[in-house]
Amino acid sequence: MSWETWSFAFSVTVPNLLMLIIGILMRGFHLIDDNFCDAASRLVFNLALPCLLFFSIATNHSSFQQYAPLMLYGALSTIATYLLLEFAAPFLVKNPRERGIFVQGGFRGNAAILGVAYCSMAFGSEGVAIASFYIVITVILFNVLSVVTLTRSLSTGSNGRPDFLSVMRGVITNPLIIGILLGLPFSLFSVSLPEVLVHTGQYISGLALPLALLCTGASLDFRAMFRASNVAVLACIARIVVIPGLLFLGGWLFGFRGVSLGVIFLLSATPTAAASYVMTRAMGGNATLAANIIAMTTLGSFFTTALGLLFLRGSGLI
Repeated sequence: MSWETWSFAFSVTVPNLLMLIIGILMRGFHLIDDNFCDAASRLVFNLALPCLLFFSIATNHSSFQQYAPLMLYGALSTIATYLLLEFAAPFLVKNPRERGIFVQGGFRGNAAILGVAYCSMAFGSEGVAIASFYIVITVILFNVLSVVTLTRSLSTGSNGRPDFLSVMRGVITNPLIIGILLGLPFSLFSVSLPEVLVHTGQYISGLALPLALLCTGASLDFRAMFRASNVAVLACIARIVVIPGLLFLGGWLFGFRGVSLGVIFLLSATPTAAASYVMTRAMGGNATLAANIIAMTTLGSFFTTALGLLFLRGSGLI
């Protein structure tokens, strides 16, 4: 493989990995703590990241029909991987109450943060715009299907388990989805935003990915990772090896090429979303297992993504 191929692969993953390491070191030197991570995560989730997604879409005046096949593929592939893991769970996970955690950890990727970071580094604003259209469907499905699998798995019942109405309310009020939907009319009707608003939005958007990566690194629990069970290992393999391979192959067979195919791979190669821990804990599941899966996939995904990019770039597929 040429140096250009190696350079591309590492230029996408290494900056994000370094930000993760900086977050770990800052936590180790007590420069940031849980309070900072909580406040910064709320800022990213409620303002900076929705702003990034909004302006990525609003300033992209390509035809909406151009992204409809990608959105359809995102929906179908998410449902397909969910059903695949639901089918495999009884054979791989002995404890019925841990099967839903395994399924959620395997199919629910961190596309909205790390996925967007990967796409931004690899393909710039075009990659972020394409990713935004893709995740508008997957974010909704991630939330709904996670509750379905956890409810099926944790069948003994517990107080505080969210019902379907509360899940839908959470989806509708999700700031990421709101930011994407608000940006769609500007893209569809080619409405230009005032330059002063665009520049302000860029300042706010610039906070999203660095802060998110720092907090991700600072929140990693290595002790939990080293206590990982075989269920966590299996979920990790599914999340960062099996599913990226299947979704990339499916995207290629579906006819996607170039940047769109690269975005599909990068979004599918992301680690398990941190929200899976929150949902598992709220529903009375094994929160330690959920944390193990997040930690293992967060570290492992940087290396599997780099290797995947090396292969795809070297073979001329992206």
